[in-house]
Amino acid sequence: QVQLVESGGGLVQAGDSLRLSCALSGGTFWLYTMAWFRQPPGKEREFVASIVRTGDETEYADSEKGRFTISRDNARNTVYLQMNKLKPEDTAVYYCAADRSLHVQTYTYEYAYWGQGTQVTVSS
Repeated sequence: QVQLVESGGGLVQAGDSLRLSCALSGGTFWLYTMAWFRQPPGKEREFVASIVRTGDETEYADSEKGRFTISRDNARNTVYLQMNKLKPEDTAVYYCAADRSLHVQTYTYEYAYWGQGTQVTVSS
C-alpha cells in the first residue's frame, strides 16, 4: 500500500525559505505523478505544484510561480518543494499527493494517495 510521509514544515519569518520533502513507500515511485497541495486555515485545499514521472514537466499555481520549485529524486523516492520568499499568506498545512498519471494534475480528486500533511507557519 502506498504511503506518503511529509517533512520539513515549521515556523519561519516572512522572506525566509523552507524545503519540504515527501517520501513515498509501498509503490514504485517513478510511476507516479507527484504534487503538493496546501490548506490554509479555514479554507479549501488548493493546488501548489505538480511534477510528472520523469521530472521534465511541472505545473504551478499562479501565486507560487517564481517562488516555489517542485523537484523529485527518483533514486530516493522523494519529491521536494523548495519555497522561497515566504509570505504570511503561505501559512497552511502542506500535503503531498501521488497518482499513476502520465501528466501533471491540478485537482485534488485526481490524486489517489495523500500524506498526512506538514504545517508551515510564516510570521510577519
